[in-house]
Amino acid sequence: MDQRRIFRFLTDRIGAGQACVLVTVLAVEGSAMRGPGTHMAVAEDGSFVGSLSGGCIENAVVAEACAALAAGAARIVRFGAGSPYLDIRLPCGGGLDIHFQPLADASLAQACLAAGEARRPFSVAIGPDAVSFVKGWHPEAFDPLSGTARFGHWPALRLVLIGHGEGPCALAQLALTMELEVAALTPDERALARLTQLGVAAMKLERTTDTALLHSDPWTAIAFLFHDHDWELALLRRALALPHFYLGAMGGRRAHAARIEALRAAGVQAARLDRIHAPIGLFHSSRDPETLALSALAEIVRAYQATDFEAALG
Repeated sequence: MDQRRIFRFLTDRIGAGQACVLVTVLAVEGSAMRGPGTHMAVAEDGSFVGSLSGGCIENAVVAEACAALAAGAARIVRFGAGSPYLDIRLPCGGGLDIHFQPLADASLAQACLAAGEARRPFSVAIGPDAVSFVKGWHPEAFDPLSGTARFGHWPALRLVLIGHGEGPCALAQLALTMELEVAALTPDERALARLTQLGVAAMKLERTTDTALLHSDPWTAIAFLFHDHDWELALLRRALALPHFYLGAMGGRRAHAARIEALRAAGVQAARLDRIHAPIGLFHSSRDPETLALSALAEIVRAYQATDFEAALG
């Protein structure tokens, strides 16, 4: 989940005068849906954002959060294997150690939200008496004896779509249902209008050389969705030179072979060419825009989750 949802909820609710709790998974024993560092936000009225188990323990988590608010103190509670909650068992058989921190004000949430909106890595440090914001990404750490922990968060997956026709529109619409940040470049007036209507930050490509319009960061996926591959060459060269964790291009194997040959002739190094995912998507020969969108987005999300950004950024 995009961490901004959690911290936006906390910022808004505390700003409206509600007391809130930041909930954090400290450690996982055995199998569990969510890993250490996963957050959930709970307000005093019982409303919440996020999930820790896919629905198995959320009601109990809300109850514990409200109890922490009533006591005015942080607590760590075990759920699943070894838990005092005898009537709550995780189907996977695992156990979760979960931290509950009542928030005195919105400063922590505001700092985390600002970092997320600015696409800057940040960390959350849990101490005996408070939770604090830490600049930059730091590796996971948890000391059960002291009850202290630290969890780093990378910026959320961002998707840049470059192409024409229905493909970019279908992929943008699907990505927006996951609340991903989406930008698009297209020479197609109809696609531009549709993307803008969806709320995508879309810009018009007037020429194949409009490469200055393309921007990315290490947490960005770039998807080329052109049927007319003549649009691609200069834009692909620009994309390959920019930071990104994924770059995919639509088209069959023959079209990709021609693409690679053109890029090689333009001086692009073989190591960069090997980074292009083509044909794009987990399953190929997708003929309709919706299936192509599902195939491409599944591959992109998998790539984001599999990327070791600490190693990649060196």
